[in-house]
Amino acid sequence: MSLPTRILGRTGQQVTILGLGGEGILRTVGREKEASALINRALDLGITYCESARAYSGSEAYYGKALGERRKDIFLTSKSHSRSKKGALAHLHETLTNMRTDHLDLWQVHDVREEEDIAEIFGPGGAIEAFIEAKQQGETRFIGITGHQDPSIIKKCIELFDFDTVLMPVNPAEDKYKGFIEVVLPLARGKNMGIIGMKVYFRGFASRLPWYTSMKPFLHYALSQPVTNAVIGCDDIDQLEQNIQFAHSFEPMTVEEQQKLIHDVSPLARQLMYYKP
Repeated sequence: MSLPTRILGRTGQQVTILGLGGEGILRTVGREKEASALINRALDLGITYCESARAYSGSEAYYGKALGERRKDIFLTSKSHSRSKKGALAHLHETLTNMRTDHLDLWQVHDVREEEDIAEIFGPGGAIEAFIEAKQQGETRFIGITGHQDPSIIKKCIELFDFDTVLMPVNPAEDKYKGFIEVVLPLARGKNMGIIGMKVYFRGFASRLPWYTSMKPFLHYALSQPVTNAVIGCDDIDQLEQNIQFAHSFEPMTVEEQQKLIHDVSPLARQLMYYKP
């Protein structure tokens, strides 16, 4: 049975509701065998959205070594955290070399946190010039923005530039803490952007909630929001297969079920969002 898919906003691309993130085993070095096995198992199980970042240790190179001819079957994304045009273009060259591809399907401005970031990215010689140039030259098909620190900052970025996608936290702590779902999501929907959820499991720290013995409610919560998909990094194939099962069993949560999850999480919302692994 195929994984369910949704349209990634204005890109018009169909992608699976579960994406393989570049964290977990992929955010390491020297573990090529395990990383290749995980990537290929993800593709065997039907995942079509694969994500990485220039900042994620050996993640891009793992993809490059593992994908081969399978590159054409997936929607491949990466990110640059450089704030300058020169630095971002250098990152793009490294990314394409590492991933052994001549283009990305989506290249994302990574982890925008502060007003200073905005000034640099969108100022003269800023990174956004590199993203525009890359799209014009066919080195990326689409341009995205990511952030998990301050929703007002991501909102300003979306107002400044016509991004195709946004990658943002989507979890029940957002209702009581930072508010990406309230602040960013409606604007992104209004612009028909692809909306990609991250931090679905609070970087794995949802396991600190003793009254939840499965991560399934948190993935189902994220997918019950008006998002395209959720990206999850996996430590091993067992985690990957478990997440695949959760995605296959997805049915939209009722409002009451969502509110219960929000209520259960709210006392620990800040801690869950910012625990460091």
